Amino acid sequence: RSTEDIRGGQPSRTSPVCSDPYFKTSGTAREYFGPPPERYPPKETFSMKCSKVCTTRGILKFVEITVNLLVLICVGAAQASVAGFTSLGGFSTGSFSLNSAYSPFEGTELQEVRELDMQFTQMRAPCVYGGVVFSLTAAALTLVFLVVGAKPIQQLRMGLLASECAFNLLAGVAYIAAVGLYLHFVSQVNSTEVCKRRERLYARRGYTSMNCVVQGGDAAVSLFGVTAACLYFASFVVCILAIRTVRAFRSHAAKAQHSPKSSIRDRSIRNHHAIHRTSESSHNVQALATLV
Repeated sequence: RSTEDIRGGQPSRTSPVCSDPYFKTSGTAREYFGPPPERYPPKETFSMKCSKVCTTRGILKFVEITVNLLVLICVGAAQASVAGFTSLGGFSTGSFSLNSAYSPFEGTELQEVRELDMQFTQMRAPCVYGGVVFSLTAAALTLVFLVVGAKPIQQLRMGLLASECAFNLLAGVAYIAAVGLYLHFVSQVNSTEVCKRRERLYARRGYTSMNCVVQGGDAAVSLFGVTAACLYFASFVVCILAIRTVRAFRSHAAKAQHSPKSSIRDRSIRNHHAIHRTSESSHNVQALATLV
């Protein structure tokens, strides 16, 4: 008791801060666990995850995969449309087949048509197999670059971007060459004696669609092939721009890191402001990543 309390006849009161058991417990807990974190890292939302894929490069990759699949479908459809009714390559899509009850061809004529259909199908087989393998390979490699390259701008590697640019350029040139070879090979097959004899036999029975000209399926293959080449060339240009953007981003980050250091007070002030700008900077990085 102090002197004033003794003179006043009033007992001294202990401080409410010291007498509060909850305060003692909370103070001990704060000393044990340390100060609470100022800010938790922002949780990655669906839009942030989607922004890693839905970039200009990613959208082009999606379209390229779709066009490759269309090329694959058109190659099969073109083979089925010209293979003939009596050939297995036609998938029995015509008005008659060997196993049907009615057939306009009989006897030796039926046997001749069957042989001509099989020969014509075998002659066009390299176009079918080559088109299927080429389109599937291009689609698979495009999908690989789409999955591997779906990263923010600060995580993109220059080696990956360089490989992607080389692939886009080679794929565009390869598609142009493949379309030219496909049309050249189809024209050679159509100019053979087998195709002409087959055309005369079918025309005798009123089937004029089995002619020796470039069919609609072959034209569709060529059209989608040229479209794919244009898309790959566009991806090559976008990839070059992405490399320039990543280089500029890294050079800017390196200059900011190696800049002259100021006093301790200035650094503490910058750190304090940087904590409050964490979410804003993350959104700015994601917005910049959507450009590449």
